[in-house]
Amino acid sequence: MVDVSAKPGSLREAVAGGRVRMSLETFTAIESGNAPKGDVLGTAKLAGIMAAKQTAQLIPLCHPLPLQKIEVLIIADGELPGYQIRATVITKAETGVEMEALTAVSIAALTLYDMAKALEKSLSIENIHLISKSGGKSDYKSRS
Repeated sequence: MVDVSAKPGSLREAVAGGRVRMSLETFTAIESGNAPKGDVLGTAKLAGIMAAKQTAQLIPLCHPLPLQKIEVLIIADGELPGYQIRATVITKAETGVEMEALTAVSIAALTLYDMAKALEKSLSIENIHLISKSGGKSDYKSRS
């Protein structure tokens, strides 16, 4: 692992996003609560939060961090059709929380896929990316 012991702790925030695209029929079934496995969106949101907390166990050499906030939003998007996923993670630490935010989005998307695959096998997980980060040595904001 990278030695961060000489770095001062600071407030750090990262926001990541992604989406899950599906057929209109699958989207309508999820929106109406008719998915065979139950609460698709609630389960995916909870999975994303739990995953952010486990990031250091999933990704080699990733620092374990005390997380002060994890928010996972799953937003219906009829234009896709599908769902936009957004995760915000905040810590006070010596290193950033980009990996935690990206992990939250990834696992929320995979859980949504798992919960809906009985309706459709061709769901598509797309565009998982870092939207912004702040705190520490450098800030970042994506152009999209």
